[in-house]
Amino acid sequence: MSEAELRQHHLRVVKMEEEAERLASSLGALMTGTAEALETKGLVDKELTDLLNENKKLKYRTNILKRRVAQMGGKSSSSDTILSPDSFKDQMCNILGQLEGIFSRAIQSAYPEATSPVVQIQLSKHADYQCNAAMALAKSLKKNPREVGEKILNNVATNPLIAKMDLSGPGFVNVFLNQDFIRQQVTNLVMKGVTPPPTTPMRVVIDFSSPNIAKEMHVGHLRSTVIGESIARLMEFLGHNVLRLNHLGDWGTQFGMLIAHLQDKFPNFATSPPPISDLQTFYKESKARFDEDEPFKKRAYEAVVKLQAHDPKHIKGWEEICEISKKEFKKVYKRLGVVLVDRGESFYQSRMEDIVKSLGAAGMLEEDEGRKVMFAEGADIPLTIVKSDGGFTYDTSDMACMKQRIEEELGQWLIYVTDAGQSQHFKTLFACAKKVGFYAPDRIRVSHVPFGVVLGEDKKRFKTRSGETVRLVDLLDEGLQRSEEKLREKERDKALTQEEFTRARDAVAYGCVKYADLSHDRARDYVFSFDRMLDFRGNTAAYLLYALTRIRSIARTAGVSSEEVVSMAQKGTVELDHEKEWKLARTLLKLPDVLIRITDDLYLHPLCEYLYEVSSVFTEFYDNCYCVEKDSSGKIVKINNNRLVLCEATAAVMEKCFFLLGINTVSKM
Repeated sequence: MSEAELRQHHLRVVKMEEEAERLASSLGALMTGTAEALETKGLVDKELTDLLNENKKLKYRTNILKRRVAQMGGKSSSSDTILSPDSFKDQMCNILGQLEGIFSRAIQSAYPEATSPVVQIQLSKHADYQCNAAMALAKSLKKNPREVGEKILNNVATNPLIAKMDLSGPGFVNVFLNQDFIRQQVTNLVMKGVTPPPTTPMRVVIDFSSPNIAKEMHVGHLRSTVIGESIARLMEFLGHNVLRLNHLGDWGTQFGMLIAHLQDKFPNFATSPPPISDLQTFYKESKARFDEDEPFKKRAYEAVVKLQAHDPKHIKGWEEICEISKKEFKKVYKRLGVVLVDRGESFYQSRMEDIVKSLGAAGMLEEDEGRKVMFAEGADIPLTIVKSDGGFTYDTSDMACMKQRIEEELGQWLIYVTDAGQSQHFKTLFACAKKVGFYAPDRIRVSHVPFGVVLGEDKKRFKTRSGETVRLVDLLDEGLQRSEEKLREKERDKALTQEEFTRARDAVAYGCVKYADLSHDRARDYVFSFDRMLDFRGNTAAYLLYALTRIRSIARTAGVSSEEVVSMAQKGTVELDHEKEWKLARTLLKLPDVLIRITDDLYLHPLCEYLYEVSSVFTEFYDNCYCVEKDSSGKIVKINNNRLVLCEATAAVMEKCFFLLGINTVSKM
């Protein structure tokens, strides 16, 4: 065989191996129900990926419905979820949730023998919504699906939400919403603002951000801070009693070297606050001395012992260092519009001692090479409760935290927003807390909200050119600079006053950083790119903030204030005669269901997707339905008040979405 033939043969073998790998990956994706394995290897099959994603959505809704049924002890929750029309005079209606309740009751009535039937309601091209429950139910009951669908339809009780229904295909029930109900909901939205759907208030404790004292916040803190703030805002909007906790790393052996360095550099720190302007440099100095200077290292260890013994002078030094850090953290939080209650590890010291005693007394600790560890069912790795030197660990602290938040804060839902690398830790923590008994899954809900890594455009961890971790302050400063450049490039500085320009610059800068994070599936890594974030096209904060100002300018151009638009709504319900008006109204009223869906899994990107959808549907409406008509000279000849009401409703929904995402809006850009 010639060399050329050998080369050809080799290429064919390589190609066959690549094809075999692609098929194996596709098979793996089908078995696991996820396309992530394909994407990471660059072997994306678009048709397969689309099918898998669609299947994932259906499974997602199915699991939610199953969980709701299970929470009701195997009974449908329809009797609790279906509310009378009067219930929605002062709050927005979760239409999808209401339809699920209505059809659950209809299925119970039609087939009382059915055990835990799953109700699938989705948007339809042939109607407003479609119920697909008949197929699965017919299979389990061994009946004709169309006959099952017809019987379900006939058992749907009269409800003001539904105008009519019909049957199509093998048993799909098409649902057409009552226009009067929808018109009234949109009118209420304008008169009363965006209101939360019906929920049962809970005491929710959210742990997020959590930087370490004496270290600067860096890009790694961005995701926890932004995601946690948005979840907190959502919970508060829904009526929950929320405690936002900043679990600061404010205790540990590192404070020995910091206090020893403080004593040398600022001997009068106890009476005169030390003028430390750069705590990060101060930390690096103390660490270098600790690593290289043995006498200093010995003093650092002695300082730790004195600190833990609560020696007044050492406590004073610790307090000074903590206060300097907290002031710097608060500057960042103020820029990002984040509110937190500081509660560091030091708060739990006595509680850690108590929990070690109680676990020991209960016989739940095991010796392991000098350590005391705790195992629990369902956890592969134990918690290390006491180190071999007798010290406590993060595991000890987190057990004490969880107990305190349940028993003292009366938390009914504990949420931890951390990187995905801690998933195994929280799995073990929750299992051990359950074993001890202070966490009971049937009474308390716990959620670990994991997120991926922020990557640079080289697809590696986001670093500076010198390889250092990017400081969060520097990142925000660059955002302001780039935002200003972008707005000046568009000559917005000539159209806005200096105050308006500054507000627009800040809104775009901080908004684009937050939106880029929140608009991605949080469980996955994402590439940080200012160029993409500041693009005024597509699904970006820059584009959507601008779109909102355009919507707000419609009434302003017509010389009509927001108060006057509200007065228009009070005079009569909005009309929805044009198909684009009807589509816009239905889209606006999807918000309550979007928010309720987020509380099921705490993924925030569906809210971003919804916000972009609202903007897109509004564009369709605006292109087809004149709100303000002008003659050839530009003079206004007609104002459509009804459509101005729809503009106001759209702006109100978009502003609420931005608020929940932690993004400030502006009236002009």
